[in-house]
Amino acid sequence: MNDVREVNLSDGVVALSPPGPDDVDAHLAGEDELQVRWLSGKPATRAEIETYFRRCAEQWSTRGPLRAFGIRLADRSALVGYIDLRFDMAGLAPGQANISYTLYPDWRGQGLVTRAVRLVCRYAASEGVAQAVIRVDPENPASAAVARRSGFVHDRRIVEEDGHLNDWYLLDLPAIGPTG
Repeated sequence: MNDVREVNLSDGVVALSPPGPDDVDAHLAGEDELQVRWLSGKPATRAEIETYFRRCAEQWSTRGPLRAFGIRLADRSALVGYIDLRFDMAGLAPGQANISYTLYPDWRGQGLVTRAVRLVCRYAASEGVAQAVIRVDPENPASAAVARRSGFVHDRRIVEEDGHLNDWYLLDLPAIGPTG
């Protein structure tokens, strides 16, 4: 699966596919105070997003430890958010992968990110991940609600290596084998 174009997951409502250069404007337009607060810490520049999306493509082509997906409506190509799957974050045990996500303001409250989490969990399981982890700042109840709606269970509250306090939500994934 070295060709990024081969990766397209959908449940009929939400579709996930790797972000590309055509998604930069949509991402910059969708970024808001909540996304900055919970994920990046500062507003992104065009150059930063272009660099990040190039890195995402490189990670896909080399089967690296980051698999980033743009979240789209299944019947439209417009980017409405994104979701990352990381196999190599600090604190993860062998067989675990971290999931982080954001949805742009106009699309929140419709269950789209919960659908995206479920899709990325199926993908993670096909890549041999035994347990998915969602790390949530305790002051971010919306993200914690997504984790719970997606079937994750609160495991612990810890201070991460970077000093941030996070609640860890875990979900055991079925062993479904590689997708090919």
